[in-house]
Amino acid sequence: MVADVAAHPYDAVKRVVDLVSAGIGLVVLSPVIGVVALMVAVKLGRPVMFAQQRPGKNGRIFTLRKFRSMLDVDESKGLVTDEQRLTSFGKALRATSLDELPSLWNVVRGDMSVVGPRPLLVEYLPRYTQEQARRHEVRPGITGLAQVNGRNALSWDSKFTLDVKYVDTRSLFVDMRILLDTVKSVIAREGISADGQATMPKFDGTADD
Repeated sequence: MVADVAAHPYDAVKRVVDLVSAGIGLVVLSPVIGVVALMVAVKLGRPVMFAQQRPGKNGRIFTLRKFRSMLDVDESKGLVTDEQRLTSFGKALRATSLDELPSLWNVVRGDMSVVGPRPLLVEYLPRYTQEQARRHEVRPGITGLAQVNGRNALSWDSKFTLDVKYVDTRSLFVDMRILLDTVKSVIAREGISADGQATMPKFDGTADD
């Protein structure tokens, strides 16, 4: 568990912006969410949702929800690794970030923010340095500074440096700029995966730059 930190002046405003934007997003995008859910059921099977425990603000655990983008593990069919389980349809979901749409509900609940460091695996918590752990001083985001500056093509050290930079510089202007850059990154389909990986190699706690 990461120690609680003092509130930032922007955080109260940010929470209101999150509630309004995520609420409107869920309503406006409900037809898209319905279509994607149906396509996931047809292409990948059920359940259509991927649910996993992730650490949020101050390291508190919540259940992250996304559309699934991989087939189930099936050794008899050679579906074991992420690369083997990730279909072209799943790759398209990730490239367009449509798999992230259910996370808007996490924003409404207060587990996440629209903008912030991405929520990573619970097992990473004890592997962070004290400085890296500062990424948990804010709610995790659907998109963030690292996502618009290389996404999964970045090294872990570079990602964490950008996460902490966001913690220190967060403001309405910064969030608006990240959202604009997110749209550009999605259109350009930049940084979807690291070289030779379906997404990213696991973080083992060592420097990798």
